[in-house]
Amino acid sequence: MKLDEKRERAKEIIRRFKKRTPHPECALHFSNPGELLVATILSAQCTDERVNMVTKNLFNKYPSMRAFADSHLAELEQDIRSTGFYKNKARNIKAAATIIVNEYGGRVPQSMDALVTLPGVGRKTANVVLGTAFGIASGVVVDTHVTRLSRRLGLATGKTAEAIEGELVAVVPKEHWVNFSHWLILHGRSICKARKPDCENCFLNDVCPKIGVR
Repeated sequence: MKLDEKRERAKEIIRRFKKRTPHPECALHFSNPGELLVATILSAQCTDERVNMVTKNLFNKYPSMRAFADSHLAELEQDIRSTGFYKNKARNIKAAATIIVNEYGGRVPQSMDALVTLPGVGRKTANVVLGTAFGIASGVVVDTHVTRLSRRLGLATGKTAEAIEGELVAVVPKEHWVNFSHWLILHGRSICKARKPDCENCFLNDVCPKIGVR
């Protein structure tokens, strides 16, 4: 499919998403950029529902980046144990918070270059924080839902998250980069599920090529 055709398809998909869910929200619960950063680190290989259960108490116990930086590592590990890979996550959270306190005055930096230097922060996490916490469209967040749906909808064919992001930023207008990932994630959870997509009741079924990609 030619690039112009993909752009037209993306435009129609966005039009329908905007009509149904004009203001999509991030599934992770947070009240400031630091909390979103921690929640996103915790979300690796873990459901958002589980993360939200953990952070409900976690953010009360550690109300700032300094609190995370000053935390006892073994105690922090136990606080987040149920999210999986808790030793690595705790070490990264504490180290990232320490850098933020020492180098950025306790404020989460607002640039891709700065964020990806933090322990446990890759491009996906940086995109989440920049787009959702700061409203900065630095790219399109590509998780498992976005990967699956962008392929099924014929917007991307890449084998890696980086390749898929590159394809999506080429066809999705920049002003929709942040919401586009939210829309696909919500749709992937409710309709276009991994094992059994509900194509019959999908409001995108007539613009989906139904290529059978799972």
